[in-house]
Amino acid sequence: MSATAALWLLVLLPAIAGALLCLLPRAERVAGVVAVGVAAVSLVLAVVVAVAQPTAAVPFIAGAGFDLRVDGLSAILLPTVAAVTLLVLIFAAGDIREGRPRFYGLMLIFAAAALLTAVAGNLVTLLFAWEIMGATSYALIGFWWRDGHRLASGTTAFITTRAGDLGLYAAAGAALGGGAGLGLAALPDATAGWRDVVAAGILVAALGKAAQLPFSFWLSRAMDGPSPVSALLHSAAMVAMGGYLLLRAAPLLESTGWADTAAAWIGAATALLLGAVAVAQRDVKQLLAASTAAQLGFVVLAAGLSAQGAGVAHLVAHASTKAALFIAAGAWLTALGTRRLSSLAGAARRWRVLGVSASIAALALAGIPPLSLWATKDAVLTAALEESLWLYIVGLAASALSAVYAGKLIVAIWRRPDAQTATHYDEDERGTRHVGALESAPVAVLAAGAAVLGMLALPPLSGAVAQAIGQEPAAPGVWELVASGAIALVLVLAATRWRPPEPRWAADWLGLELAADRLLVRPTLRLADRLARVDDAGIDAAADGAATASLAIARRAASLDDAGIDAAADGAAAASLAIARGAASFDDRGVDRSVDGFARRIWRAGRDSARAQNGQLHHYYAQAVALLSVAVVLLLVIER
Repeated sequence: MSATAALWLLVLLPAIAGALLCLLPRAERVAGVVAVGVAAVSLVLAVVVAVAQPTAAVPFIAGAGFDLRVDGLSAILLPTVAAVTLLVLIFAAGDIREGRPRFYGLMLIFAAAALLTAVAGNLVTLLFAWEIMGATSYALIGFWWRDGHRLASGTTAFITTRAGDLGLYAAAGAALGGGAGLGLAALPDATAGWRDVVAAGILVAALGKAAQLPFSFWLSRAMDGPSPVSALLHSAAMVAMGGYLLLRAAPLLESTGWADTAAAWIGAATALLLGAVAVAQRDVKQLLAASTAAQLGFVVLAAGLSAQGAGVAHLVAHASTKAALFIAAGAWLTALGTRRLSSLAGAARRWRVLGVSASIAALALAGIPPLSLWATKDAVLTAALEESLWLYIVGLAASALSAVYAGKLIVAIWRRPDAQTATHYDEDERGTRHVGALESAPVAVLAAGAAVLGMLALPPLSGAVAQAIGQEPAAPGVWELVASGAIALVLVLAATRWRPPEPRWAADWLGLELAADRLLVRPTLRLADRLARVDDAGIDAAADGAATASLAIARRAASLDDAGIDAAADGAAAASLAIARGAASFDDRGVDRSVDGFARRIWRAGRDSARAQNGQLHHYYAQAVALLSVAVVLLLVIER
C-alpha cells in the first residue's frame, strides 16, 4: 500500500465504518468489536503516514481541491489522536450499555473529523472537517437525547462553538480577497488588510473550539455527555484541535504584528482564570473540564509565542494525561454513581490499579518531576520569559494553580472514607460497584504516556521535534525545571495538609454562561421578537391585504362566470338538446318509417318469388321462356 493510499484510508476508514454503524441500529453485539478494530487499524495507518509524510489532493469545488498534507507538526499529532481514540473506545466497551451502534458510529466519525483536521492543507478541507467535528460533538454530548438537560447542554456547546466557527468563513473569504488563496501555508502572503481579517477569523474559530476565554463555559455543559465522549473530546479531539490550529497558524499570527500577542495573552489569562475555576470545583468532571481549558491555555500561549515545538509537546502530553483522568472519572461514576469529589473518598484504595494510574496522571497534571507536563509547561514558560516578564509571571501562576487542583483530586481519591462518604452514592446514576479490566487497562496505558511524553520537550527529542517542524531547537533551563518542579511539589504536599480555598467568584465558571445569556442570547431573542412584530404588523398585513384583494377579484370573476359564461353554456346546452330532440323525432317519423316500408316491400317480393318455387318443372320452363322472350324483345329494341 502506498503512503498516499494509507493517508486516504486513515481518514475514510473510520468515517465509513462510523456511518455504517449509525445506519445499523441492530448491530448491538458487534458494534464495539468493529469500532475497536477500526480504531486499531487507524492507529497503524497513522504511524505509517507519520513516518512517510505523504500529500494528497483531489478536485472538490471550483478553484480549490480537497488537500491533505502531513508535515512534522501533524506527524506528531496523528498517532496521538489515533491512540487515544483506540483506548477510549476500549473503555467505552465496558461503559456504554445501550445504543452502541449509534454511539460507536458517532465516535468514529468524530475521530475521522479530528484526523482530517490534523492533515487539512487548505481552508476548504479544514472547514469540511471542522463542521463534521462540531456536528458530531453536538450529537455525542446530547447522546441521551431523551434527557432534556443533556440535549440542552449539547445545544449550548454547539451554538457557542458555531459562533466562533463563523470566523473560519470570514477567514476563507478574506484569504481569497487578499490574493493568497486558500492554502494554509500561503495565508501569511495575503495583502496586509486582508491578512488581518484572516488572522482574526482563525483566532476566533480556534479560541471557540479550544474553550478559551470568553468561550470557555461551553466545556462545562459538555460534561453532561457520556464519559467516553468527555475523555476523547477534552484530550485529543475537538478541544485539542483548536489549539492545534493556532500552532499551525503561528506564522500567520506573527506576520500581523498583533494576533500573536493577542493569542499569547488570551492563552495565559485562560490558563490562570480557568485554573482558579478548577480549584473551586467540587464535581470531579467539572474540575477536569476547567483544567482542560486551563492547560489548552498553555498551548495557545505557545502558539502566540511561535513556540510550536513546546506547544505540540504540551498538546500531546496533555492528551494522554487528560484522557487517563477522564476515563478514571467515568469508571468511578459508573461504579459509584456520583461525581462529587467528597464521595470519591477511598476510590483509589478500593480499585488499586485504577487509583495508581489516575494518580500518576494527576501528578503529571500538577507538574511533578519527572512526569510529562512538568517539562512541557516549562518549555512554554521559557518561551514566555524571552518575550515578556509579565507573561511569564502569569503563566507561572497558572502552573502553580494546576498543582493545587491536581493535588485536590489526589487527596479526594486517596482519603479514607467516612460515614458520610456513601450518602451521595447513586445520586447521578445507579452505580454498579464494579470496575473491570476494560476500564482500568486504558488508564494504565495512558498513565504511562503521561509519565514519559515530557521527553518531547527535553533534549535530544526537543531538537528532533524542532527540526521536524522547521524551528530552532529550544529547551527549558535546568534551574527553571528545578524551580517549577519544587513549586509543584510543595503545593501538592500542601493540598494534602490543608484544604485549598474555593473562590466563589470562580465556582460558576466566572459567570460566563450568564454573561453570554444576558449580553448575547437575550438581546438576540429580543431582536428576533421585534422582527417578528414587524413581520406581523407589516409583512403579514400586506400579505393579508393582498389575499383579501385576490379574494375579491376571484369573487367578481366567479360572478361574471355565473352571469355570462355559465348562461351561455346553459343556452348552448339547451339548443343542443332541442336539436337532438328534433333529430330524434325526424328519425322516428321519417327515416324509421321509410326503412320499415322498404323492408316490407322486400319481404313481400321475397314472399311472391317464393310462391313460384313449387317444384313443378313445367312451371320453371314456362318462366324461362317468358324471361327469354322479354330479353329478345329488349335486344331488338336496343338494336334499332
